Amino acid sequence: MAGSGIIAVLDVGKSNVKLSACDIDGQVIETLSVPNAVLPGPPWRHHDLKALNGWVLAGLADLARRHPLAHFVASGHGSGGVLVGDDPDAGGDGAVLPMVDYEQPLPDGLAAEYAPLAGDFLDRGSAVMMAATHTARQMFWAERDCPKAFARARWCLGIPQYWAWRLTGVAASEVTTLGAQSHLWNVARAEWSPIVAARGWARLMPPFAKASDALGPVRATLVAQGVPKLRVRAGVHDSSANFHRYRAAGMERICVISTGTWIVAMADGIDPARLDETRGMTCNADVAGAPVCGALTMGGREFAILAGAQPEGALADPAALGRVVTQGTMALPAFGTNDGQFPGSAEQGRIIGPAPDGAAERLALAVLYVALLTVECGNRLDPERDWVLDGSFLRDPAFAALVAALRPGRVTRVNAEGHGVAAGAAALCHPGRAMPAPELTTPAALPGLPDLTDYATRWRALAEKATT
Repeated sequence: MAGSGIIAVLDVGKSNVKLSACDIDGQVIETLSVPNAVLPGPPWRHHDLKALNGWVLAGLADLARRHPLAHFVASGHGSGGVLVGDDPDAGGDGAVLPMVDYEQPLPDGLAAEYAPLAGDFLDRGSAVMMAATHTARQMFWAERDCPKAFARARWCLGIPQYWAWRLTGVAASEVTTLGAQSHLWNVARAEWSPIVAARGWARLMPPFAKASDALGPVRATLVAQGVPKLRVRAGVHDSSANFHRYRAAGMERICVISTGTWIVAMADGIDPARLDETRGMTCNADVAGAPVCGALTMGGREFAILAGAQPEGALADPAALGRVVTQGTMALPAFGTNDGQFPGSAEQGRIIGPAPDGAAERLALAVLYVALLTVECGNRLDPERDWVLDGSFLRDPAFAALVAALRPGRVTRVNAEGHGVAAGAAALCHPGRAMPAPELTTPAALPGLPDLTDYATRWRALAEKATT
């Protein structure tokens, strides 16, 4: 099992879950996917962890029939913690309480109770964000409102480490996951945030493991059910895995911007002291635990709101983009519940100028808007560095072309392979081995697109004015 083998990578996103078979170079051979279903309470809106368990275990058995699986590694978003008991099989998922959907609104008063407990910016690694975001706040909610169940918890695990524990029975803490705005770990100081000791939560924090550490083989009870014998790694935060994909290929001092439900920009070599939490900036961790600075906004959610219903496979039409720019139609932030780079903008989004005429102009406006947000995220970190774009937004060629046009004279490249998270996670199964460099391309210019300089300058000024 320690040889090359095929790697099973589980990627748990907010909206969808993917299980992929990857080769030693991180190339995806096959992918299974399923929506990440959410159920209503009580006690709160939550992910259907029991159903997802059945899907993952069956998916591993299914992939093993076609590929010689040898390794397993999970990645996941940073806003999900799972309180588990001693037994990975208990209840079919091992959880003592349902896993909170981080877009679940908080009960009255809880945000105000939590705020003074959360520590300073570096203790949190981010601002105190929307709804039920942050594992520490989810724990506080559970402890306050479900004390008996909370008392039964043995461990609090991030999403990747939950799946490693579910397969092996071994619990671990891991820095990239804790450093993804959990509010439990101070990346810059490499220590637990004060809330852990203050609330007596140290008992719930398992020993640390590196993301690449092998926690053990799959438990015999699962092997007996058809799950293949795999070497299971501790796992990694999804955006940190994406960043690691480039690091493992020897690429340094770049700004990596991944796109999906969130637009997430990450860059190394930046002093955490210059981060501004009011501007969606974060202090994350790389797989070695060192600070990696970030800037994020919930661009995928805003895109869906702006684009509205679109035909299957619709792409932004350059002519429609030209009309939107020429006539001065603008979408000003923010259309979701997250401020992003513009403090106080949450749920204040609006369209100014002539209304978009039909689905084509709505799509053009949405693509232009998320391109502007992407540039804001990258510029917060370093506008001069080479940028690499990847993720789901690249399905529309206009997106990368617009980002490049919005930063003339600077280098913008695209990783068209589209599976940076899976590749970065797969690289953890062979630590120390150099990954092949991704094939990066320069976005093709859009035909007939007007100069965006004046449009972008006015958009930024109006977006800033709306937040003051």
